[in-house]
Amino acid sequence: MKLSLFEIGKAVSAKNIEDLSELLFIENVEFDSRKTRKGSLFIPLKGNRDGHNFIESVKENEAAAAFWEIGKEEPKDFPVIVVDDVLSAFQKLASYYLEKTKPMVIAVTGSNGKTTTKDMLASMLSTTFRTYKTQGNYNNEIGLPYTVLSMPEETQKIVLEMGMDHPGDIHLLSTLAKPDYAILTLIGESHLEFFGTRENIAKGKFEITDGLNGEGVLLYPGDEPLLTELVAHLPQAHFSFGKAEGDRVRYTLLESGKHSSTFQTSFLSQPVTIPFPGEYNVKNAVVSAFVAKSIGVSEQAILEDLSNVELTRNRTEWITSKAGAEILSDVYNANPTAMGLVLDSFSEMKTAGKRIAVLGDMLELGETSAALHRAMSKHIQSEKIDEVYLVGSEMKFLYEELLSSYSEETLRLFQKNELNAVVQLLNEQLEKGDILLIKASNSIGLSEVVEQIKEK
Repeated sequence: MKLSLFEIGKAVSAKNIEDLSELLFIENVEFDSRKTRKGSLFIPLKGNRDGHNFIESVKENEAAAAFWEIGKEEPKDFPVIVVDDVLSAFQKLASYYLEKTKPMVIAVTGSNGKTTTKDMLASMLSTTFRTYKTQGNYNNEIGLPYTVLSMPEETQKIVLEMGMDHPGDIHLLSTLAKPDYAILTLIGESHLEFFGTRENIAKGKFEITDGLNGEGVLLYPGDEPLLTELVAHLPQAHFSFGKAEGDRVRYTLLESGKHSSTFQTSFLSQPVTIPFPGEYNVKNAVVSAFVAKSIGVSEQAILEDLSNVELTRNRTEWITSKAGAEILSDVYNANPTAMGLVLDSFSEMKTAGKRIAVLGDMLELGETSAALHRAMSKHIQSEKIDEVYLVGSEMKFLYEELLSSYSEETLRLFQKNELNAVVQLLNEQLEKGDILLIKASNSIGLSEVVEQIKEK
């Protein structure tokens, strides 16, 4: 990245454009004052603390300049780009940088599977093109522009993950990025507290098409009826993916085990094997492979890359416990649709020992939380899952549903502050040959349980 202060000021409609140098260049952007360095443009965002208050440390780090909100006292002897609103200017600059560098933009959203899809697709694209992707969970109104402005100028393809908490979030991100391809992985129940219904969640996720290039393409799950009417009014090309005859992008699941899944697609001549369990991961691989092939990645590169692809940690990640049991860690996020899919897959996995599930609260479900936690009982049978340990205040509803199927020894309920007791019980119970599923919303803290029981 190399932009002059004047070019940046022009892009964001700076109030002091006449004062900005065409000879002073910005090489990176940072909104964390501690990370600023030579060549940095500091973005003083307002959160719990006002970033403008950290300008002295930014100057000490030899940053080049900063955005500055109009009306605030400007720092002495330090270049600033004066704007009406710092966050808005940050987003405008990201949009300008995309227009200037012109990479192909692939956007990914969904209640579950968006990070896995992003990782798979970026990995395949990188075999053929200079590719950049969303790092970590930088997928919101701050993280997405930061991702864009961290992208090397020579990038040919960028894969952007788009997350949402409230209506309008995806609209903002999509109109900023103007994607050439948009992938919608799944409509679940995440954030029901803010959206009220799954229909509203579907509409919120569908906002990914609001900025879709006129020649762009939408990929969406064919088995989601909530999208049918929305897609019918979309002027851009749109293809459904799934197992049905009517799906444009089809697959057939050939085999699914603990550590891999094999499937055949309608667009690749050979079967594909991925090193992950679960049909939900197969769907992510199918739509990723279709987009990669459409863009120009060879079938051979797709097959080889998918067989070795690595995902972001704590998403269907297999780990060995101290006792030699196998742990399926999926503790980054949880919603009822995703948890049900994982439980169904886990219930069918072959094992020489016991199947044990540790499940934590699913958050932001609003008034439906109790009913949706109870509904998880449909995915748990005592003849398939030997022991169930539940963690959190909302899991008491699932606990009540399972009482008639399990004994006191095989069904336990813990509060969020009792994770040490969960760790102690697992260390006592786990044996070599057992398989253990750990699934919950991230803030429940079950990643700590994983860390405590895994083999170092």
